[in-house]
Amino acid sequence: MTTVKTLLGLPGLRLRPRAGADLLDRPVTRIYVTELSDPGRYLSAGELVLSGLLWWRAPGDAEPFVAALARSGAAALAASGADSGGIPDDVVDACVRHRIPLLEVPADLSFSVITEQVVLALAAASDSARKRLQAAADAPVETLLERASAELGLPCWVLSGLGRVVAGTSPLPTPGEDVVRRYAAREPGSLTLVPVEGRHAVPWLVAVGGPLSTAQAELAEELAGLVGVTRARSIPPEAELPGEARVVALRTEGSDESRDVLRELLPDGVLLDSAGDTSYAATALRPSATELSTVEPLLQAKRILCGVSDPGSRDEAREAAHYALSVAARRSGRVAVVAAGEVDVHQLLLAGAPDGLRAAVRRRVLGPLLDYDAEQHTDLVHTVRVFLECSGSPTRAAKALHVHVNTLRYRIGRAGELLGADLTEFTDQLDVYLALRVEE
Repeated sequence: MTTVKTLLGLPGLRLRPRAGADLLDRPVTRIYVTELSDPGRYLSAGELVLSGLLWWRAPGDAEPFVAALARSGAAALAASGADSGGIPDDVVDACVRHRIPLLEVPADLSFSVITEQVVLALAAASDSARKRLQAAADAPVETLLERASAELGLPCWVLSGLGRVVAGTSPLPTPGEDVVRRYAAREPGSLTLVPVEGRHAVPWLVAVGGPLSTAQAELAEELAGLVGVTRARSIPPEAELPGEARVVALRTEGSDESRDVLRELLPDGVLLDSAGDTSYAATALRPSATELSTVEPLLQAKRILCGVSDPGSRDEAREAAHYALSVAARRSGRVAVVAAGEVDVHQLLLAGAPDGLRAAVRRRVLGPLLDYDAEQHTDLVHTVRVFLECSGSPTRAAKALHVHVNTLRYRIGRAGELLGADLTEFTDQLDVYLALRVEE
């Protein structure tokens, strides 16, 4: 890493510190030459700003210039004396106030010489940094991040496409889910993100805490490549299957990504089986809909569906997860997560029936009523449903439908005639209610 102190040691430059002697460890990422009185919009963090102070005319002129450097995070100011009269005290004082290292350039030294030597130093440092990082190629991800962070002078993280922090050199300043969402939407943020290449369905991202110079960006890409190799090489430890476990069923419609998503979603899980777009895993964890919503834009799948059982024996839990997945498949949205414990019994009973059978049952039970409504432009189907949802109470149903109770009794009687059923009998009520709910 090239620092301000490194530049002081470059042969032939003869730079002399005039302010900020305690700040010389700041990393330098590029060099920028300017004579603007306020160069703020052109500056970026880590730059060595080189100026002949042609903008300085009188005391007070230094304040906006040096303040702009401080706001941008410039590494230092290297300046030659204004009109060969030396650096004005006004400039020195402003650099002290704003904590900007100030290096005095000899009057006989060309700025082109400084630029050439600084650029060469940065290139050499970048090449050395890549070699030092490559030397740690066999190290764990945590070690790679520590090495890269030291070279870049910035914190680094590796994020899963689910928003999980795989490793980092400091606490992530933004929730991981938000970082991944911004990446998927190509929205700018305070972090620089580099995708980790690999054959995994769920991508990883290298995040660096700030904007990068060209050399830094190259190093970040080198880091991402090494992380990808480490990820591909790592073999997750075999987890033990508990006697009682929760089973998660996951389907990635239109792709075969379910296996990889489950492995990333449930690091403690035991993969039970996988076929096509659906996989099952036993786990102690409960997957989050937020995680699946985060990763969904990064996948090829049209939708992500998930069914989760309650803890139990493996076979029973797997069946419960399967039926919860069937319920999820009938819900709208690109991500649907259904827990078996939250599903009504009738929904679980209906979930396993094929679509053709469900349609046939609905037609067999409700056909005459559906035909009558279509021909007479009535809505007896809705009346019957409200009546059954009110536990067969004419008074409650009439109130819910805003009709007189005698009108309600007449309609229920007429519906019973059409259906050939006694809608006051529990078994007939159950058959009709299930037929009404069969399309959910």
